[in-house]
Amino acid sequence: MTHTRYAFVKANWHSDIVDQALEGFLQFIPADQIDVFDVPGAFEMPLLARDLAQTGRYAAIACAAFVVDGGIYRHDFVAQAVVDGLMRAGMDTGVPVLSVSLTPHQYQETDHHNAIYRAHFVEKGREAAQAALKITETREKVAQAA
Repeated sequence: MTHTRYAFVKANWHSDIVDQALEGFLQFIPADQIDVFDVPGAFEMPLLARDLAQTGRYAAIACAAFVVDGGIYRHDFVAQAVVDGLMRAGMDTGVPVLSVSLTPHQYQETDHHNAIYRAHFVEKGREAAQAALKITETREKVAQAA
């Protein structure tokens, strides 16, 4: 079965930056083929990605978050848990789950840093869309060859 729908999950923390990934994603995949979902933060993305994948409606799911060191816990721990969870969601369901999660070690809430990361998220969104299209195409070829 060929899917033409994609899910895009985005964390609301630093949404002014994270939302830029969707803008990049839209440069390669039309808006009418994308369902967009918001979650509170990065930690909630794997569960929703798994739930969305289990519906069987999506060719791929992209998840975007900006995980920064807030001083309370190590952002490395959160980032690793999120990426592991996204990978597990994809492996458990057979639906590609792509990560657009960035974890800078030197982020400061300045206009300069925000501009850099907004631009970076646009690029990462483009890359996620290209990966979603390519993995969909490759999996279709594999299915046809079987």
